Amino acid sequence: MTTEEAKKKIDAMSYQELLEHWRFAPAGDPMFVGEVGDYYKQVMQEKRQAIGPAGHTAASKAIGWD
Repeated sequence: MTTEEAKKKIDAMSYQELLEHWRFAPAGDPMFVGEVGDYYKQVMQEKRQAIGPAGHTAASKAIGWD
């Protein structure tokens, strides 16, 4: 997957989807490395801020820790 493809995928993900991938992805997942990883973190922070604390808590509870 190219950097641009990865960024488009990240942009299309909801905050809950981003959080779930963040929480359960294996160590070394390419979505968290280099430029793509920096972008993932930036978008996740922006989406978290947009939904607020209550939205984050709801997303976190929906995902769980399995």
